[in-house]
Amino acid sequence: MIGEFEYFVLASCQHLGEAAYGASIASHIESATGRRCSSGALYLTLDRLESKGLIKTHLGEATKERGGRAKRIVELTGEGIAAAREFHQAVTQISKRIRWEGKANAITALVLDATS
Repeated sequence: MIGEFEYFVLASCQHLGEAAYGASIASHIESATGRRCSSGALYLTLDRLESKGLIKTHLGEATKERGGRAKRIVELTGEGIAAAREFHQAVTQISKRIRWEGKANAITALVLDATS
């Protein structure tokens, strides 16, 4: 099973579609999670996901805005979609009937009964 950050990257790629490249993926993760996304962690994860066959990357056109550098465009593979779906389903399943409440330093998990 993939890890949390790998899921964030795959989900961001799915959300961004053809606009999925390093900076846009990092920005999406940061806005969705409120957590910083370092470029080092992102590109290591992209390399790992590509070696697992979960994504494919290719270089786009060079642009003036990027000083003549090309963007590394990311595309999910069928295996990547399946891995993201499996992770999402596992988190959803294990979280059923649980509601997290309380202050940040005293969070409690309430298991709801089947009628809730």
